[in-house]
Amino acid sequence: MTKKWFTETVASTVSNLGTSTENGLSSEEVKKRQEQFGSNELQEQAGKTALELLAHQFKNPLIFILGIGAIVSFFTGHLIDAVAIGVIIVINVLIAFWQEFKAQKGMEALRDMAAPMAQVRRNGEWVDIPAREIVPGDVLKISTGDILAADVRIIEANRLSIDEAALTGESEPVDKTSDALEDGHIGLGDQKNMGFMTTMVTSGTGLGIVVGTGMQTEVGHIADMMANTEETKTPMQERMDLIAKSLMVVALGVVAVVCVIGLYHGMPWLEILNTGISLSVAAIPEGLPTVVTIVLTMGSTRMVKSNALAKQLAAIETLGSTTVICSDKTGTLTQNQMQVMKAYDASGRNWEVSGKGFSPEGEFKPLAHGTDVKDSPEMMKGLVVATLCNDSEYIQDGDKSSVRGNPTEGALIVAAAKAGLQQAEMLSTGGYSIVEKFPFDSARKMASVIVRDPQGKHFLAIKGAPDVVLRNASGFMVNGDVVAYQPATSEGNLAVAANPAEEMVANYEAAIQDFAEQALRTLAVGFRELSEDDLKRDHTELEQDVTILGLYGIMDPPRPEVRAAVDSCYDAGVRTVMITGDHALTAAAIARDIGIIRSEEDLVVTGSQLDDMDDEELRRICPNVAVFARVTPEHKLRIVQAQQYNNEVAAMTGDGVNDAPALRRADIGVAMGITGTSVAKDSGDLILLDDNFSTIVKAVRQGRQIFDNLRKFIRQALTANVGEVSVILFAFLFMGPEVALPLTPLMILWINLVSDGLPALALGVDPEEKDLMERKPRKRNESFFSDHLGTRIVIRGLAQGGMSFLAFNWAMNAGLSANYAQTMAFAMLVFCQLWHIFDSRTFSTLFRKNPFTNKSLLGAVALSASLSLGVIYTGVGQFIFSTEGLSASHLITVFLAASLPTLVLSGLKEVTKIKFV
Repeated sequence: MTKKWFTETVASTVSNLGTSTENGLSSEEVKKRQEQFGSNELQEQAGKTALELLAHQFKNPLIFILGIGAIVSFFTGHLIDAVAIGVIIVINVLIAFWQEFKAQKGMEALRDMAAPMAQVRRNGEWVDIPAREIVPGDVLKISTGDILAADVRIIEANRLSIDEAALTGESEPVDKTSDALEDGHIGLGDQKNMGFMTTMVTSGTGLGIVVGTGMQTEVGHIADMMANTEETKTPMQERMDLIAKSLMVVALGVVAVVCVIGLYHGMPWLEILNTGISLSVAAIPEGLPTVVTIVLTMGSTRMVKSNALAKQLAAIETLGSTTVICSDKTGTLTQNQMQVMKAYDASGRNWEVSGKGFSPEGEFKPLAHGTDVKDSPEMMKGLVVATLCNDSEYIQDGDKSSVRGNPTEGALIVAAAKAGLQQAEMLSTGGYSIVEKFPFDSARKMASVIVRDPQGKHFLAIKGAPDVVLRNASGFMVNGDVVAYQPATSEGNLAVAANPAEEMVANYEAAIQDFAEQALRTLAVGFRELSEDDLKRDHTELEQDVTILGLYGIMDPPRPEVRAAVDSCYDAGVRTVMITGDHALTAAAIARDIGIIRSEEDLVVTGSQLDDMDDEELRRICPNVAVFARVTPEHKLRIVQAQQYNNEVAAMTGDGVNDAPALRRADIGVAMGITGTSVAKDSGDLILLDDNFSTIVKAVRQGRQIFDNLRKFIRQALTANVGEVSVILFAFLFMGPEVALPLTPLMILWINLVSDGLPALALGVDPEEKDLMERKPRKRNESFFSDHLGTRIVIRGLAQGGMSFLAFNWAMNAGLSANYAQTMAFAMLVFCQLWHIFDSRTFSTLFRKNPFTNKSLLGAVALSASLSLGVIYTGVGQFIFSTEGLSASHLITVFLAASLPTLVLSGLKEVTKIKFV
């Protein structure tokens, strides 16, 4: 929708679209427009086929190197090596393929939200047609319960309200009008003469002229943004890519060195290739992709128990890197349940209403006075009025309470229940009955009903905007008596008071101002006693000379646990930013209450202000903005992109269609599982099963722990790889190319996948570090090797490789067989890694970590040692791996000597505090 139809009058809209409100479009004109504008459907871009996704997996450098190794092994006669490497390739490729195959289906969800049928005027008659056949210029009939089939300019509105929450973020249904709007720079939420595709009509009827169809609608605009929004790689994916490329360079470099040395010594090409295969297998941690997936899966399982479901495994770790959380307000930070928070009665008393949600439990707490609510005639009478002048229904099913109808009206019913007034009982057995209703409309800004009370008398119960009720009132109820504040225009039982007018009105207006400053939505209630003659009069006459009973301050309050969750984020260095379609005043009040706004320097920026900013200006102010209010889907996308441009790792929460592009663009999109639309869920990476912001904080903690455990695993795995490469290079350099290699490719695979892989898996369930949520977030470009981890890997790996070489060299010099010497080297490296695993599980030293806090690790170490001894001492193991059984003395010597690299280097670090050893 490029034209600003909301600024056009009904007449100009009809003229510009070449249509007629009485006759609609002719059949001939419809055919022309269908050819011009196409079908009223959202267009979906074709994705990658399964075969293309599968082929994409082979671009991984690790897979590429292993593939070359498998091919060379096959053609040089090492069939067992070739098969083993091939199996590893297949497992890793299939795991990666399955993750990518679970493609996003946001566009399909958008299409499913569209209305299937619509009623339009064609050739002067109303006809039901498939919604896809609608064209611009069609006159569309709008009724309660309809899902709008296109974008329309409303030309007739009869108490018409439309729920646009999923599209605009507006928490309340929007009352619609047909009047043209003067301001051409307002957002969707303020375009009150427009209706938008996929939104639902909650009440009333109307007519609209179709101004946009298919991809030219606001939802189509969102669909186009989704299709063209680049899905960024998660920080972990970027780090894993860096590791893969680094390992490829290292592997190729080592193989090149071996080739040069081999050619210098005149080695046959076949032997050079055999050595190259061993080194390439040694340099690549074959189990890395599989173990990473398993560790993330274990983390995902734990997160589900905390009500967070990860759709993308890589997103779990990303949460641990998050530096800014862009959070929606309604339903995430708040309870998504409108409640009466404060009340004011006409006697000048203020009340605070306790209790949570739709539960009748709670009470009216007096503020600065000790009156019980049941001793306040005006408050109790006001609650009777609020309950009876109400179209919502209070439902209690066992222990569960809910409200059906308008959320604001529902809040009044729940408040009355807290004071002991039940709507159903009042109308069934309480003696009250509704005689006639005069529904709310935007012109008079009030609603009223004629009520017959238990004594058979009639009164008018009225609620509405406080200023309008005051304008129509002639008095206040004070301590049970009606007190006039201006000359009454009709007779009534008016008690005499000494000039109470100024004080009553001043107190009433002060209460309105106080509620407004707290961002409370305010409703006033009043009544008027009616005579038999009054029952025959028009409601516009009856709604005069009203007696004011009080005010109610209503809002969707913060979730009780959110304040602590925001504080936890703040302590962890994670900034929380509210991004909402709601009004700035409401959003700012909530933000101050829960700690998002912490100082005067924290800014509140509106969508209209964003429209006046270029991207550079937005990036500049982003670090200081705490609240973005009244924003559109495009604004949300720009905000997320600006955060990422500032090198932030941005998480975005949302539940509506309007959130989908930003959810897709964010480093991690967090969708609401209860209130979230299917579009939001399909666009997000993580789904909150309880729609609770505090669950995000739990997930951040889990993400940080997973990152820690992945670093521990990578340290363990790559240390083994350095040890394997170095023992082969040491033998090649110091013993000459004519000597057998210390390790065969199958031995290397066994160490990487079994003897080292099993214990490393147990690191995935290692308890969290004590300072986990006290650290600042990691930078986006921070690698797995930060804080000297890379140096420690190289030093420990060289030490282990050196010990394995010494064992191999000793056995060869002692005249033992080559197979026995290889077994010595193999056993030394296995036990070096098993000792090293206890040091890998801490970022300090093993002397500061209780080895019994991870019983899974102890079990994995015992299993790994047993299986590796089986390779050495069983006939099957000796046949496959060409090993020989070691003597008891040699086995004990190897086991004890293998502890030296870990114990000596850890002791050195403990004493000297040098971080890189």
